[in-house]
Amino acid sequence: MKIGFIGAGKMGGAILKGLISSNFVEKENITVSELNADIAQQINNEFGVRTISDGNQLAKESDIIIICTKPFVIKDVLKSIKDSLTKEKLLISIAAGVSTKTIEDIIGEIPIVRVMPNTPAFLGHGMSGLTKGQYASSEQLQFACDIFSKVGKTVTIEENLIDALTGISGSGPAFFYLVIEALAKGGENLGLPANVALELAAQTAIGSAHMIMETNKTPQILRQEVTTPGGCTAVGLDVLEKAKVFETFMETVKATAKKAKELGD
Repeated sequence: MKIGFIGAGKMGGAILKGLISSNFVEKENITVSELNADIAQQINNEFGVRTISDGNQLAKESDIIIICTKPFVIKDVLKSIKDSLTKEKLLISIAAGVSTKTIEDIIGEIPIVRVMPNTPAFLGHGMSGLTKGQYASSEQLQFACDIFSKVGKTVTIEENLIDALTGISGSGPAFFYLVIEALAKGGENLGLPANVALELAAQTAIGSAHMIMETNKTPQILRQEVTTPGGCTAVGLDVLEKAKVFETFMETVKATAKKAKELGD
């Protein structure tokens, strides 16, 4: 099995790292197509995989083609490799907002799996949502899940929900970074050293997420368990409620999902 990457930016590099470190595939069976010579050399030095500049050649040689380009260039990329694709190959796209139908309209009846990963994949803690096109099989979808499980957790969903997923997990790390930054800044303003305040906020976020994942309790129940009526946490939650933070985050997801759809359109 030969796997080819078209584009080797941050996310492509993260997936590549996960595949190699997990021994999912031998590095000799991986090729990266990258037009930027400096990035190509960096990928070659770091991972020891073959790099070329010809995406069409990569498509001919690879059984699995993972497209890691930006949404605004994917159509040109697809047109350039169209003649090298066959029904025996699997195309995986991580281009935000670009539907499987849009891809199929360009390349025809080729198996496609669309993926929305996120940046914690760099450390193996990613969250990826996957959906398949009309010509991909359940087995091919599962194979794509196996690939992305090497950089974190995966879920499979219907494609009409993937923009909503983008609003939560695709863009979500930035929203959590903002919350962590704000909590740390609040502590810093009260006299804590900046590095201590940031560690407190970040580790608290990690621990809170683990509580949700490992106790099977809802966020609402866990919040109640921390809160004593009239106590410190209750006062803080009152401030957040008056500021309509809950509603603001829901609107944030909605606006982000809308933008993801517009990128595809």
